Amino acid sequence: MKKMVVRILLVLPLVSIFHACEKPEPIDNKPNPTDSTVQLELGPPVETRSTVTKYTSAFMGQTRVGGLKTKTPFSFEIINTSLTEPWGIGALPNGKLIITQQNGIMRVSTADGILGPNIANVPVVKFAGQGGLLGICVDPDFQSNRMLYWAFSESVSGGSITSVAKGRLSESEDALESVSVIYRSNTPYNGNLHFGARIVMDKSRNLLVCIGERSDASIRVQAQSVSSSLGKVIRITTDGQPALGNPMFSGAGALAELYTIGHRNPQGLAVHPITGDIWLGEFGPKAGDEINLLVAGKNYGWPIITYGVEYNGQKVGDGIQQKENMEQPVYYWDPAISPSGMTFYRGKLVPEWENNLFVCALGSTHIARLHIANNKVMGEERLLASESQRFRDITQGVDGALYAVTDAGRLYRITKN
Repeated sequence: MKKMVVRILLVLPLVSIFHACEKPEPIDNKPNPTDSTVQLELGPPVETRSTVTKYTSAFMGQTRVGGLKTKTPFSFEIINTSLTEPWGIGALPNGKLIITQQNGIMRVSTADGILGPNIANVPVVKFAGQGGLLGICVDPDFQSNRMLYWAFSESVSGGSITSVAKGRLSESEDALESVSVIYRSNTPYNGNLHFGARIVMDKSRNLLVCIGERSDASIRVQAQSVSSSLGKVIRITTDGQPALGNPMFSGAGALAELYTIGHRNPQGLAVHPITGDIWLGEFGPKAGDEINLLVAGKNYGWPIITYGVEYNGQKVGDGIQQKENMEQPVYYWDPAISPSGMTFYRGKLVPEWENNLFVCALGSTHIARLHIANNKVMGEERLLASESQRFRDITQGVDGALYAVTDAGRLYRITKN
């Protein structure tokens, strides 16, 4: 197939890696100012499998955009293979990495993959199914306050919930200090699926946390209930209180911490380094994985609208993909890729990657690179597919390299040759 050349205008100013999780108020969805030209050469879509559904997308470019291929020589290496079910990874300002393992263990790693000891004083997690020690956020002011924030599944009366904790990493990097659980979701459930849960910080130093709807048909309808924290993105202070400026949802018992509603199993949160917009990745059922641009107060539709079907092939609900007052995903995959952790690239080592979104894929075992301009996905590339690994999370180190962890316990470094 003949390659297409697409010319896109966007601005590429320098942004500090430690303030890349900041965002201005509020999102307005307007195109970004432009002062330079990026040229894309697009080939056939990277997805070649047959679709699971016969659904029609809402707009051109919502799925299966043209394929990209990185021209800058880059390489990757496995720098550690001894992690146990790693789930979250974050960059520390001293060049090291903080890694969570689903089994409740948190560790620091050097940029060369040398692991430190198990970090003491991590709260007990409910390690079962998809639960455990989950997403982690490094405070942008870590150099002065050494604060970490993380999400985890916790056993409570009536089942388990998604919770958020914070603590100060000791100077020796082997213990957490002043640990406290600052938030607990309000709907316990006796199951081990769909906890979420990534966590990022915005410009106003509030935390955004995505929480799953716990999967089962009997409980997933809570994603549409404003009195439940399930299937939501919440926005809270670093003390766990509802953040000022949160949207006001109508309905009895509406929770003040809600930011967006109608999510299934969100496992990716990332902040655009230029606009500060919050982007979210979430699992669909069978097909219909989504990338969403979050707008405060909006409803993203699950389980009423979806581009997927039940695992048995039946329709989800009425089998509709669009409905008034429900948001469309910016991009979706059919078949599923199972999108997990994600990050925007802000380095200079591979210039064509700047401000691209990198999404870990569990089911289709690769890292997806999405080129985004004016809030649309313009091109897609699959990286490290030959590794056949379930990539779980990805971050950018202070050296400009990307670091990714896999379910099999590998730690990868991806950098310019």
